Amino acid sequence: MKNFLSFPRFRLRPVLGLALTLGLLNCTKDPEKVLPPAPAPSAPVTGNEEARDYSAYTDLAWSDEFNGALLDDTKWTYEIKDVWFNDELQATTNSAKNLFLSNGLLNIQAQKERYNNRDYTSARIITKGKKDFGFGRLDVRAKLPKGKGIWPAIWMLGSNDGVVSWPACGEIDIMELRGSQPNVNISTLHFGTSVADHREKTTTKALASGDFSDDFHTFTLIRSKDKMRFYLDGELYFTVTPSDVSPYPFNNLFYVILNVAVGGKFDGDPDASTVFPQRMQVESVKFYNYK
Repeated sequence: MKNFLSFPRFRLRPVLGLALTLGLLNCTKDPEKVLPPAPAPSAPVTGNEEARDYSAYTDLAWSDEFNGALLDDTKWTYEIKDVWFNDELQATTNSAKNLFLSNGLLNIQAQKERYNNRDYTSARIITKGKKDFGFGRLDVRAKLPKGKGIWPAIWMLGSNDGVVSWPACGEIDIMELRGSQPNVNISTLHFGTSVADHREKTTTKALASGDFSDDFHTFTLIRSKDKMRFYLDGELYFTVTPSDVSPYPFNNLFYVILNVAVGGKFDGDPDASTVFPQRMQVESVKFYNYK
């Protein structure tokens, strides 16, 4: 999900070449400014460095179960913007039409409506500046929207992204879904020393039956020193170490992002079959350590 308007903001131009164009299609980070390529600084993460079994992570260190009437602004910040990236069509707002809490669920809702010269609205929230996550187990339990051109995401960015340019800061896409393929979860890591050196490693995990709009599922990332493991409903499906990814910025602190995009390069734009509104419902976000 990237916003390409001019070169200083990495917006796509033909002069960047076909290889770079193809390499940026699945990116979800909006690089606010170009910084000199640099490796991530030494990891500030301490504790929980050992990779233990899924069940060993029992110490609840941070959570939001969305039981209030309003989004907890001690934990989350709205990212409000009219024009995003990857040719996405939505503006993001803090309107109660696009994000609301009800019956213990966070609802991020994409709507078809004219707003600030855009044809769709949605919401995007982050923990940046309020909670940085180190080693441990992150669980997000959610039910996903679907439909051509609908793009929900549960993901993370390196907390040093203000001083280290993307993708050197690292990006972890725990869950991305093409609304036209609502039974397939896509997990991707973005890394490299610069935009021109952008690299990624990805995998998919499909449901045996039904799709992710039918019920809630738990999307899990366990980060340990030099190791990441991805789980769906407690089942391991993806493991990554520095032997798979280099450079490896994933020992640093990261923050969480939840959003629903509309249109763009990932799944194309909505068509006549796409029903609005579409809603991602999040039951909880929980972060565990082991004792």
